[in-house]
Amino acid sequence: MYLEEESRKTIDSLGQTMPMLTFVGLGLYDERSVTVEGREAIRAADRVVAEFYTSRLVGATVADLETAHDVDVEVRDRAGVERHPEDVLDDAEDRDVVFLTAGDPMISTTHVDLRLRAADRGVDTRVVHGVTAETAASSLTGLQNYRFGKATTLPFEFAHGGDGVPDSVIETIDANRQRDLHTLVYLDIKVDDPAAPEDGEEFMTADHAAGLLAADWAGELAVAVARAGSPDPIVAADRLSALAERDFGDPLHLLVIPGELHHLEAEALASFGDAPADLLPE
Repeated sequence: MYLEEESRKTIDSLGQTMPMLTFVGLGLYDERSVTVEGREAIRAADRVVAEFYTSRLVGATVADLETAHDVDVEVRDRAGVERHPEDVLDDAEDRDVVFLTAGDPMISTTHVDLRLRAADRGVDTRVVHGVTAETAASSLTGLQNYRFGKATTLPFEFAHGGDGVPDSVIETIDANRQRDLHTLVYLDIKVDDPAAPEDGEEFMTADHAAGLLAADWAGELAVAVARAGSPDPIVAADRLSALAERDFGDPLHLLVIPGELHHLEAEALASFGDAPADLLPE
């Protein structure tokens, strides 16, 4: 029996790890959410680096990851990844370096940029994928994945310097609705941000997001998804104005603004999200 093609060729015939920068997606929730291939890559690495400013595992601490995989994890801030990654790239020329992210590694352009920098230096790279919020939202709600249009991110008011919802978010939702497509609305995360009211860390909740969007679409159907990937995810389908009055508990949250529903999608939202009958097609 072979070991995942010799761990995707990162281990040579003498059992030594090969120089490479491997991007590993940790999945959605805690230290158990990573794939088996990802776990093997982490445990075989000479150095493990992570960032949790684009997203994070709310069900696990860095210490949990270190204990689960028997490694030391070096957490980098935004500047350490985007402006000063030279030491990581230098190391990957001679050692097996793993770069950890929540979800899937290449969802963020930050990680694509780092991979391109590695390629420019002749450093071999590979990607070990993880479950994403996008696929989880489709799976949990029953909304068909191929009917999602362009996604958007709803920022905190303090982050974009204005009140309400940025025009770009409204335009994305409107364009998708005109094409009968669903819109995945990622909700803002602030980590190590001095502008964030909660000690530099804050997660937008689905009720807060629904309240902002209700200014334009108060009576429209939306779906809140909380803690996808956890043992207790929540799916709730209702009017935006109603979702704005609910408490969905601990993060991470997201919203989906559906387009026109297929009858199976309507049944799924009724069954899995308790959608009111008057908001669903007959």
